[in-house]
Order: sequence, then C-alpha cells, then structure tokens
Amino acid sequence: MKEFTINDDGIRLHAKLDMPEKEGRCPLMILIHGFTGHMEERHIVAVQKAANEAGAAVLRVEMYGHGKSDGQFRNHTLYKWVSNALAVVKYAKSLDFVTDLYLCGHSQGGLLTMLIAGMCPDDFKAVIPLSPAWMIPDLARQGGLAGVSFDPAHIPDELRQGDLVLDGDYARVAQTIHVEDEIARYHGPVLIVQGDQDEAVPYSYAVKAAELYDHAKLVTIPGDDHCYDRHLEMVTEAVRDFLKEEENI
Repeated sequence: MKEFTINDDGIRLHAKLDMPEKEGRCPLMILIHGFTGHMEERHIVAVQKAANEAGAAVLRVEMYGHGKSDGQFRNHTLYKWVSNALAVVKYAKSLDFVTDLYLCGHSQGGLLTMLIAGMCPDDFKAVIPLSPAWMIPDLARQGGLAGVSFDPAHIPDELRQGDLVLDGDYARVAQTIHVEDEIARYHGPVLIVQGDQDEAVPYSYAVKAAELYDHAKLVTIPGDDHCYDRHLEMVTEAVRDFLKEEENI
C-alpha cells in the first residue's frame, strides 16, 4: 500500500493505492467514500479488497473536507468534489501500469461517480455507483437536506442539524445539478448496488438509474441498509464478479 496526496489546485487530497497480488500492468479502480465518510470505513475497505482480489489496483481518495484531506466539512460542495475527482482521474490516467480505468463511489461518492462518468465518458471501462445518493439535487430544489428544511428560493447561510453544519452553498450548488444529463452522456457498463431497506437513499432511485443507463445491472441487497451492515459479502461478491467479467478473467 502506498499513501500520498493528490493535488487539486492547492487542495491536498489524501490517497492510498492498494495493488493486487499479481505484479505487472492491471486495471485501476478509483474508490470514493460518501457524505461524512472516509476511506477506512468498513464497506469501503471491503470493496477495495474485493477489487484487489479481482486483479485490480484500487486508488482510495478522500474528498474535500473529509478524512485527512484539506478543507472543512461544512464548506464542501458538490462542485468542489467534482473538481477533486477530475484531478484524481487525471492522476490515475498518468500511471503507466494502468490498463483500464474504473470509477466506484458510495452514497454521495456514488452520485459523484455518476457525474464524473458523464463528464469523462471515454475514460472509464465501467462505473460502479454504490447506494448512489443522486436524490441530493432533487432534495435541494425541494428545500430539504440533511434533515434541515428551508425555503429553496431563499437558502439560509447555514444548514444545521445537531452537530452537523453545512454552509448554505452546499444547497445552492446542489440545486444546479441535474444528474439525468450526465447519465445520458455515459454509454458504458454500469453496476449499481443498493440495499432495498436503505434508510438514507430511496431504493427507487437505484431502480430509476438502472432504467436510464444504456447498459446497467442493478444488484439488490435484500433487507440491507445504506452501508450494507447486514450483507456486505453480497456487495463485495457483486463488485468482484463484475470486474472479473469486464476483464474476462
């Protein structure tokens, strides 16, 4: 494992690169956590190990305001995360051992995966949104985020729910994003994995995403929640099998 930072216009993003056992050139999967998350969460590490077992290197990166990366959580926005992710993709493309590039993210990282796939459709062999929280822009336009209700036409300077605090710019940015536009731009294979008892992201969004993509497979984890606390092994099996299938292993 190699630990380092990736620079995004002066913002240092904490990263770890885990290689598979087999030496030589191989595919690389970029793996991104979700809202309030980090790269050492149980489900993130499990997916990383599954990808390594499938013969892929994994680049885990923490986005602005999360984990050990620069920035304050309250000041992060989806625009900042998009900028971060584009810098990470550029770095990944510079690595000489990479044969194919995959993009995977959980929750808000899954939303980010969907956005970046549409922006850079030629860069990825396939993408893997895990419990993608692509309802966030819809909620921002409706006036409700992170348990906070607000007038969507007059967003307050601060969104606060208990100890969780976000700058109002988080909602302002989210309102401008239309995920369907980026879904329409990506025509490669997509694996969507979500529990049907997800308490954070309505399962209907996974179903809708699978219908909108040209080539999507939806793996439903029965009875499981947002972070797969009950059947994580089903998630890792789905990711591992998908990568092996795409790489013809």
